Amino acid sequence: MPDFKVGKITHYFDKIGVAVLELTSSLSVGDTIRIDRGSDEVRMTVSSMQIEHEQIQDAQSGQTVGLKVDQPVSEGNEVYKVA
Repeated sequence: MPDFKVGKITHYFDKIGVAVLELTSSLSVGDTIRIDRGSDEVRMTVSSMQIEHEQIQDAQSGQTVGLKVDQPVSEGNEVYKVA
């Protein structure tokens, strides 16, 4: 099963290492994701997600979440759930 797109980065807060992710599919803490940065990619396990500063375990399509990331990302980077 191929990776499938779950959303796009709309903002990145470099001082705290948090990306704002606009979801087009569901995402849960524990899922493995791939962030396509153009020339390379970041693979990581979702360890923390928030909506309006509240910790959540699951998010649905249409929601915008704050996502703790391991490496810098950029606005417009596409995010895929690894199958």
